[in-house]
Amino acid sequence: MARLPILMYHSVSESSDSAEGLTISAKLLEAHFKFLHDNGYESFHFSELKRGNTHMKLPKKSIVITFDDVYVNQLEFAYPLLQKYNLKASFFIPFAYVNGFDSWNTNSEAIMSLAQLQSLDPNVIELGLHSFNHNRYDQLNVQEIEDDFHQCNSFIQDNNLKVNNILAYPYGKYPKSKDSQSEFFKILESNQISYGLRIGNRVNTFPFKNNFKVERIDIKGEDTLSKFKLKLRFGKLKLF
Repeated sequence: MARLPILMYHSVSESSDSAEGLTISAKLLEAHFKFLHDNGYESFHFSELKRGNTHMKLPKKSIVITFDDVYVNQLEFAYPLLQKYNLKASFFIPFAYVNGFDSWNTNSEAIMSLAQLQSLDPNVIELGLHSFNHNRYDQLNVQEIEDDFHQCNSFIQDNNLKVNNILAYPYGKYPKSKDSQSEFFKILESNQISYGLRIGNRVNTFPFKNNFKVERIDIKGEDTLSKFKLKLRFGKLKLF
């Protein structure tokens, strides 16, 4: 089984002064991407993983890069860096906020417009779902979850937007009790979701043990390049 770290990024800032928590500076992001490129990592889209059979063989240094929330700053700073270092990434869309702002967070960061999303090169960026309203799935009942998927699917169809059936859970949250989780996963299956992404902060093995509990490593704005290298290898350690 191959090791497959999946990196989770959010907002990107031009200045290092405002880079902390979920916001990383463009300078540090470039250092991360340069390290991946210079050390022979090969990046993948989730759609490439599901295209093969469950026993497909990945290169030793494989990586998946993800960005939540489709901030305009990802288009301005992350997208050119991905192109520069020949890397791919998955961008996850909270559809209710397209061409708006992140009202679930600061209400000050602009979200990409439909035209901006459509302008992204699919060879570089794979689009995925991040719920409709950026709500926590563990706080929604079955009907609310089904309604959320209906709204997502309607947006995608109405706007002729190519979105792959990969879902990043907002806040990494999903139902945990046995019955509610089973019902939630049935809804994912009925909506043909291939992979559901939590946080977890561990390095996955591929094929995944559970396609609806895929773990991502939370990359923070204050992570130095040295800490990034450790997370890439081990996931999130207690000493961090």
